[in-house]
Amino acid sequence: MDFLSVIGLVMGFGAIIVSMTLDGGNVLALLQLSAFIIVGCGTVGATLLQTPLPVFMRGLRMLSWIFFPPRDEREERVRQITDWLRIARHQFVLALDPVAEQQTDPFIRQGLRLVVDGIEAPQIRAVLESMISTKAHEEKLSAEMFEAMGGYAPTIGILGAVMGLITVMSHLDDPSKLGSGIATAFVATIYGVGGANLLFLPIANKLKLIVNRRARTLEMVTEGMVGIAIMESPLQLEMRLRSYLDEGKGEAAGREDGAPAAAGNPAAAH
Repeated sequence: MDFLSVIGLVMGFGAIIVSMTLDGGNVLALLQLSAFIIVGCGTVGATLLQTPLPVFMRGLRMLSWIFFPPRDEREERVRQITDWLRIARHQFVLALDPVAEQQTDPFIRQGLRLVVDGIEAPQIRAVLESMISTKAHEEKLSAEMFEAMGGYAPTIGILGAVMGLITVMSHLDDPSKLGSGIATAFVATIYGVGGANLLFLPIANKLKLIVNRRARTLEMVTEGMVGIAIMESPLQLEMRLRSYLDEGKGEAAGREDGAPAAAGNPAAAH
């Protein structure tokens, strides 16, 4: 679980609640059903108007990544790919055919099949990079859906504020109804601006970071498949793949394995 997302939400909304309490306000005044309907339904409606259904449904599924992001498998992939390279060097690439059939990840399975079929390295790279580009593009479209919500919400909040003021102006002869109209006007603005800056835009940016990291992992796998196809040195390939890991993490992993750290450090080699 991503605890930073939980902490961020608690801090963001908690700051609003605490500051309002300290100023002597009533937190329950922020609960306005009419304002929520205007901003919430209006924002979703505008987003649905511009978003194809597959993109919208994928965005809803990706929403869980905010709290439960996909596991970072780069370290595991480095070990797997170097092991597959050693198998190919000792038993030839046809020995990877059963390995490919066991893979649940369609991208890795496709990459191994290309290697087993004897496809040349440039063609393997071209096919896999095309798959990466398509996958990343589709996921970024879903992430940008929340960015669009962040753009619509403040404007619709202002629309709710104007509607609230219209209600106030139409009941100037009845002071008992002025309070609810003014409350709806200001709360709708809070919902729009707060929803955009505390929810939709941060969600969009975090999803984009996750999508980029997933694409980076697939790029690393692509380099691994190319390395297997050209029968690269296992040590050289492992060092090259570790360049895709986070700085520090890759170095630590290299020190655990021994050889990569020594090879990357001339002083250690001597």
